[in-house]
This record gives sequence, structure tokens and C-alpha cells, in this order.
Amino acid sequence: MSSRPEHVIVVGAGMVGLSTAWFLQREGIRVTVVDRGGVAAGSSWGNAGWLAPSLTLPLPDPAILAGGIKATLSPSSPVYVPLTTNPRLLKFLADFTRHCTSSKWRAAMTVFNQANAMALDAFDELEGLSEPTKPAEPFIAAFASESDRQKLIDEFDHVAELGRRTAYSLLDSGEIHTLVPTFGEAVTCGVRLAEQRFINPGRFVHALADSVRVRGAEIVDADIREIRDSGAGVELEVRNGEPLVADAVVVATGTWLGSLARDFGVSTIVQAGRGYSFTVQPEHMPVAPIYFPAQRVAATPLGDGLRVAGMMEFRKPDAPLDPRRIKAIVDAAKPMLTGVDWEARSDEWVGSRPCTADGLPLVGRTKSPRVFVSGGHGMWGIALGPLSGKLLAEQIARGEDAGLLSSFDPLR
Repeated sequence: MSSRPEHVIVVGAGMVGLSTAWFLQREGIRVTVVDRGGVAAGSSWGNAGWLAPSLTLPLPDPAILAGGIKATLSPSSPVYVPLTTNPRLLKFLADFTRHCTSSKWRAAMTVFNQANAMALDAFDELEGLSEPTKPAEPFIAAFASESDRQKLIDEFDHVAELGRRTAYSLLDSGEIHTLVPTFGEAVTCGVRLAEQRFINPGRFVHALADSVRVRGAEIVDADIREIRDSGAGVELEVRNGEPLVADAVVVATGTWLGSLARDFGVSTIVQAGRGYSFTVQPEHMPVAPIYFPAQRVAATPLGDGLRVAGMMEFRKPDAPLDPRRIKAIVDAAKPMLTGVDWEARSDEWVGSRPCTADGLPLVGRTKSPRVFVSGGHGMWGIALGPLSGKLLAEQIARGEDAGLLSSFDPLR
């Protein structure tokens, strides 16, 4: 593509795709957004909604393997890998395991430190949205023991060694229960994090979609089957519909990214790392997110209840919700919270977070100068979506290749 495109189609109406559309519009480019499920139909809806740079860390972590491979075969494990003979999944798991080393974690964390330093600023550039980001104050990580707490502090120390310090303070039992009365007796100590935010992800992404529409884009329900580079533009084959044409296309379809991008040199497997959530009504609603790192459970007040989320499950994205995973979250969270009727939970949900084996997103141009991708953010599509959209829009419109895009190279 010798010049900037006049019209770009963005495939995917989640946080990542809509952020890309918004920033492309800021660059003066006409945008059409297409999605087969509608706005925020996938992982953008049911997640915890955290904008927490202090906790935005690479997924491949030596701690995952510390308990042994056997532990991941249990449905109650925070990271669950059902027995499988699927060759694609087995390859992903082998690559993922190879990246669960201290040296590879440090290399990935160096990249995350760069991204985390810019992530919240990208949200601030999304002007005019009807749904704001909210300060997470107090944002508290809670623990049953000081030894559990020390693991998080050690992680912060490792991050600091790589150039980014985490602002936090320690809380004793009395302090943490005063701040959050809904904590249960099992909670004995905590960490209070500063400079974090959160959103209601479903409302925020719909507000982003409204802004994109107001600024001239059309959001179309369409199932894209194939992308073809004509040499002068792109043509998108639509199931049961007429083809769509544009100067360029961005594939931001989450777990399904590979099906459209593979023909353009994107060979990295994007695996569904399925997360679960549900809503409860505690007697005392926290005013900000709370986190149980040892249990790998997150909870966020979203106005209509407390969303409780957790688990990482590597399996097919379209597999049905596994009630054992919901039970595992309940069992893990129950001792840590009080005043909750766990049987009265609502909005049980499972979503397929798009994960890469090295933990880094795929953002940038493919072998075709007219085909771009943005995906593979794992658990951090909400937190890093606007930053990814901004960087990609600048690459498409101006040819700029920020340092992060070399680390996010889809052809790596």
C-alpha cells in the first residue's frame, strides 16, 4: 500500500477492534466495523473490567508450573487443561510451557512495562465517551497468610528490577477489614494498590461503539469467511451476503483471528484461554475491585452487583460452560468473602480470551500491506485495547512503527 488508506474495514466489535476504529477515525480515515455477534459479544463483556497496570503481567509464568503439570488436569485448578489429543492445542501447550521460565517471563515483562506505562493515557485520549473510567480506590489484594502476600510482593520486586515500580502499601487484618467489610475471616492481610482504574466493560465498549458511530462509522452484523488482497485493496467474503471492499482491513476477532489472518503469514496460534464470571449481591458492596491472588479470583462492583471472575481454561472456544469451573471459583472465594448468598448468583458466563504462547499480543501489519491484525492479548484485551488501537492506527495512517509494535509483530 503506497499511500494511506481512505477506507478501512475493522473485523471485530470488541474493545480491541472498536479502539482501533476510533483511533483510525482520529487519523481521518473512514471506517466500517463488522462483527458476526454484535458489539461486545465476546470476551469484552464478562470480564472483570480492570485497568490495572500493576497487575497486567505476562500469562506464561513459572508459577503456573510450580504445582506440577498434574495439577492443571484438575477442573478445580485455576489453570485447567482438559486431556486432549487436539494437535493444535498440544502444540500451543508445548510452546506455552517453554515460555514458563524466569528468563522468558523477564523478557516479556520488559515489554509489558513499556505497554503499562502508556495504557491509561490511551484511555484518556478516547474523548467524548458516555461511560467513564473509574478510579479503583481502594484497590485491594487480600490474602489468607503473609506467605501468600509475600509472593505478590516478590513479583512486584521482579517488575521493579526491570524498570517499573509498583505503588502499594501493606495492610494488616484490622485495616483491611475496616476498608472492605465484606472480607471474610480467612482474610488476614492485604496489599493496597495505588493508581489503578476499572470500568464496566460491557457499558464501556457499547459507549465506544456509540462514539464510533457518531463519528461516521457503520457497524455491520456480518460473518466474514475470507479476506482477499486484490493488489489495489481488499475484498471480504461475507457468509450469505455481498462482498465488502475497502483499501485495507484490520482483523480483531480475538480467538478466531487465525482463521482470517493465516493466509497472510500469521502462523502464531491464538488459543482460547477461557475465563468464567458470575454476579452476586453481597451485604456490603465494595466500592472498588478486590483481588485474591492465591486463589486467582477477581471481583469488581459493576453497579448491578459484584462480578466475580477467574480461571484460565485451555479448550475449544465454543465448548459449553463447565459448571465445575463456576464451582471452583465459588469454593475459592467463599472463605474470603462474607455476607454473600452464593446460590443466588446470576449472569454465569464463559468467554474465550485470545492467548499466545509467549504472552505477547499480535498487533501490526501482515505479509500483505493491506491486511493488519490486532489480537492475542490474553486477559488484557480490555486494559491494552486502546493502546493497541492507537499504535496500529498510527502504523496504518502514517507508517509509524513504535517500539512496541516490533515486540507485537504478528509475523514473529
